[in-house]
Amino acid sequence: MLQLVNVGHKSLADYATIATRGLMDEIRSLAEPLAGARVLELSATAFGGGVAEIQYTLVPLMQDVGLDVEWRIIRGADEFFAATKTIHNALQGNPQGLTDAQRACFSDFQELNAREIEIDEYDFVVVHDPQPVGVIDHLGGGRAKWAWRGHIDFSTPNDDVLDFLLPSVRRYDAVIFHLAEYVPKREGLPPCVIWPPAIDPLAPKNMALSLEDAAYIVDQFGIDIGRPLLTQVSRFDPWKDPLGVIDAYRLVKEEVAGVQLALVGSMAHDDPEGLEFWDQTVAYADGDPDIFILSNLNNVGSVEVNAFQVHAAAVIQKSIKEGFGLTVSEALWKSRPTVAGNVGGIVTQIENGRTGWLVDSSEDCAGACLEILADPGAARERALAGKEHVRKRFLTPRLLRDRLALFNRLVGRDTGAELEVIAA
Repeated sequence: MLQLVNVGHKSLADYATIATRGLMDEIRSLAEPLAGARVLELSATAFGGGVAEIQYTLVPLMQDVGLDVEWRIIRGADEFFAATKTIHNALQGNPQGLTDAQRACFSDFQELNAREIEIDEYDFVVVHDPQPVGVIDHLGGGRAKWAWRGHIDFSTPNDDVLDFLLPSVRRYDAVIFHLAEYVPKREGLPPCVIWPPAIDPLAPKNMALSLEDAAYIVDQFGIDIGRPLLTQVSRFDPWKDPLGVIDAYRLVKEEVAGVQLALVGSMAHDDPEGLEFWDQTVAYADGDPDIFILSNLNNVGSVEVNAFQVHAAAVIQKSIKEGFGLTVSEALWKSRPTVAGNVGGIVTQIENGRTGWLVDSSEDCAGACLEILADPGAARERALAGKEHVRKRFLTPRLLRDRLALFNRLVGRDTGAELEVIAA
């Protein structure tokens, strides 16, 4: 069998003071007819990135409301994850395609992983991102209902790579995207469900942390807590543009000599380019003692990430491409002034000028940071508006509600629950 992820226990009741009573009642109503349903969640990694973070909350909450849910991790090898990284980049617009050897490797691992799944045990299968998308080719057609969840920006895909995956995608009973703009313009797709991801407000990464405790934690990493700090939290990936963040920091430093920069990320086993881009980022920082480049390899975990966001004068997410960018909601939930790339799902989280700053260049990013540093009171007003926006739209209970509504729809049960669906 594939690796089973231990997600621990969570209780929906703990969210009662955060979610509205109406939403909590709707969740329980949607869960009741699904009691005992067996669900398989399938992804490439249990650590690193937003997908895994969502799963560690959503899976135990589905279990708490009565579903029987397992989250399992597919098997892979270096050559497989190199191919899937090429696919990931291509689906976000990179012109590099797959070699014949990479296509064969990808297909071989779909079959290998399918052999490890006892499909007759499940009522629903939810497959995340491209890495396991082809497992359905070897297991579909039974009683289980299948949904595929794409977590990246599909708005300008490499057509050759997209067309390689589409025969598998068309086998699903439903596919899920963050935004309507991400739905591929292709015929024969199953119903396309639109909903954004969400953050867990009670997870260690997002729980309430005092300014004093945050300062104590970042001080342990050599940050001078008496000087302003800019922070970006993200994978070390060219799409997140850490080099552009360094450029912005250098422009800010011309005006505010004491400013510091923290680039905080994590390394995931399904991202073979991570260490390589880490090295590029370190080289680009060129030994600047006020640039701190940190990851889980430096013992940075969820609480430390929380502290870096809480302590930051400004949180940056200068993505060039971004499926959604949960770090933006994380920063806004902590009432931090947030500067982010004007791309992808970020624009649904930030209303420029009201809840944060949307930027298109390193120069714009530097200008926004200088504005925040010059008037922190006005910046906080935007951040507080951003927190309320996140409370209404981007917290886990809403995501749980969407998942339950989809399961009911897949078995033909009319619950009256609203669900944005673009028909095939």
